[in-house]
Amino acid sequence: QVQLVESGGGLVQPGGSLRLSCAASGSIFGTYIMSWHRQAPGKERELVATIVTGGATNYADSVKGRFTISRDNAGNTVYLQMNSLKPEDTAVYQCQLIKWPETYWGQGTQVTVSS
Repeated sequence: QVQLVESGGGLVQPGGSLRLSCAASGSIFGTYIMSWHRQAPGKERELVATIVTGGATNYADSVKGRFTISRDNAGNTVYLQMNSLKPEDTAVYQCQLIKWPETYWGQGTQVTVSS
């Protein structure tokens, strides 16, 4: 029943910033894991960042120190703040919600980092 909608992608120059949003159709209650994944052409899908119910976060080494995953106070939206963007960050970014026994995926939003 949950629908995830990503937004915030676009074209940005190297060194720039973007904030991606993943909005759920309703507030997320109970135990959950929300993650951002990305996939560039010709490459496998990569787990970028994860946030769990209690607020603990994890990041891929490639984005650590540059990206921040967070959630809003209402609990229905998760964000990915991306700073110091590099061309290698170019990919389709998707959010994922795991709330056992269900897994949900957003449609994805394109991020292109290019001069």
